[in-house]
Amino acid sequence: MLAGVPFPAIRRGKLETLQVNLGYRCNQSCVHCHVNAGPSRTEEMSASVIDIVIEFLTRQGIGTLDVTGGAPELNPHFRRLVRTARERRVHVMDRCNLTVLEVAGQEDTPEFLAGLKVEIVASMPCYLLDNVERQRGKGVFDASIRALKRLNALGYGRDNSDLVLNLVYNPQGASLPPAQAALEADYKRVLGNEHGVVFNRLYTLANMPIQRFAAILIAQRRFDEYLALLRHAHLDANLDGVMCRSLLSVDWRGYVYDCDFNQMLDLPLARDGETRVHLSQLLDADIAGNAIRVAGHCYGCTAGQGSSCGGALNGASH
Repeated sequence: MLAGVPFPAIRRGKLETLQVNLGYRCNQSCVHCHVNAGPSRTEEMSASVIDIVIEFLTRQGIGTLDVTGGAPELNPHFRRLVRTARERRVHVMDRCNLTVLEVAGQEDTPEFLAGLKVEIVASMPCYLLDNVERQRGKGVFDASIRALKRLNALGYGRDNSDLVLNLVYNPQGASLPPAQAALEADYKRVLGNEHGVVFNRLYTLANMPIQRFAAILIAQRRFDEYLALLRHAHLDANLDGVMCRSLLSVDWRGYVYDCDFNQMLDLPLARDGETRVHLSQLLDADIAGNAIRVAGHCYGCTAGQGSSCGGALNGASH
C-alpha cells in the first residue's frame, strides 16, 4: 500500500547519529506504537551485536547514540552499551517510556542515567490523564508523573542543569500534530502548575501509517484518508532536515536501515545491490551520498511542520 506511493528522491549526508533498537520487549502496548512492541515480544539485541555497535561507534567517530526499543532499558546489555559509549565521549539518548522505571529491576535506572549524563527522551503523548490512558493504558499517566518527578529530583529538566529531559507528543489519531512551540508551552504550564514537573523541550511526532497504527486505520477504513492528509501537507522545505540524512538505524539483529520506520517495514539500507546489510559490513564504510529508500510513509516526516526523532523540522503550523 505504501510502496507504490511516489516520494521525492533524497540522499544521505554525513552520518552523525546511530539509532539502535535493542529489542521489541516493552512493559506497555501503545496503540500508536510503530514497532508493535509489548510484553510478549522476545526479540532483543545480543551481546555480540552490542560489541559490533560499540566498534562501529568508535571506528566511525559517531557523535550520538540514540537507544530505542521497545523499552531499551529491559535489554540485559543496555547498561554496558551506555556506559561504554559514554566512556568514548559519545552523547547518548535513551528513548524511555517512563513507566519502565517502575518495573522490577529498574529501580536505580534513573540514578544510572543521571550519573552518566544520558539525555532522556520520554514518551508523554498528552498532559491530560484521559488522553494518555486512552493511548497507552490505565495507570500510565500517574506512573509517568511519578517517574518525571524522580527524574526532576535528580536534576533532569531543570534550569542550569546538564541533565536533559525532553518529552514526546503523538496525536491521538489520524491527524497532524499541532504547532510544537505552542504545545510545548501548554505542556510546561499544565505539568508545572498541576504536578510540579519540569522538562526541557517537547518533540511533536506524527503517527506513521505503519504497523499497529496502520492496522487501526485500515480497520476504521481511514488509511487512504490519512495518507492523503500527509501527502497534501508535504513541504519540500522539510526534505533537507529529515533524520535519515544523518542517521543510521540498526535493528536488534544488527541489520541496518535508513530510519526506524524503514526498519519496521523491512526496507533495508540499499548498498551495492545487496539485499540486506549488517552493521559489521559498514565498520569502515562511507555511506554519505547513498540514495535513501523512500515510500509513502515518508510523508509522515515532511507533512506540515515536519516530524523527526528530534521533533518538528520548522516552525510552521498546520
